[in-house]
Amino acid sequence: MGGVKEIIERLEKVFPDKLELNFSNALELLVAVVLAAQATDKKVNQVTESLFKKYRNCEDYLKVPIEELERDISSINYYRNKAKFIKSACQKIMEDFGGEVPDTMEGLTSLPGIGRKSANIILYNALGKNEGIAVDTHVTRVSQRLGLTKEKKPEKIEQELMKQVPREQWGKFANLLILLGRYVCTAQKPKHHQCPLYDICPSREL
Repeated sequence: MGGVKEIIERLEKVFPDKLELNFSNALELLVAVVLAAQATDKKVNQVTESLFKKYRNCEDYLKVPIEELERDISSINYYRNKAKFIKSACQKIMEDFGGEVPDTMEGLTSLPGIGRKSANIILYNALGKNEGIAVDTHVTRVSQRLGLTKEKKPEKIEQELMKQVPREQWGKFANLLILLGRYVCTAQKPKHHQCPLYDICPSREL
């Protein structure tokens, strides 16, 4: 446990425990997470700045024709599919959850376009719940390089990390690893000498 504790303490001094997606409630984060697939957070934030002023609840997304929603998000990759996901998710939230974004893993993963990774991000960052560890490409790469897992599949990586990281720090751990992976421990040419974990990283000579 000392290893993970040290990793978290060092990363906390460098990175904030927060996402780079802008949102002010669970529905906004859900929409932002759907839009963020195959798109940068910066691009998503540019689109949601006006989107979240226009659409404030599930009813707002449901009352416009899908073509209008598509136009509003058309600068994002795969915007047609994403518009469908957003509409379908809002429909299900209205029908099954009384218009409120569900606050459980089971409820969130029942929504179109929301898998376990996205659900973990929403649960921790919008709802303050540690149900698991969001494993994206950054968390996968960094946790492998740090020697925390040899697994390749996100579900198995998550299970291994959940055994090593204290539950109350699951969400924070994912946020910190995502930022480390995005800015320092990059896929190509990692910036070893800028890394706060350099001296304790088994991959530093790679």
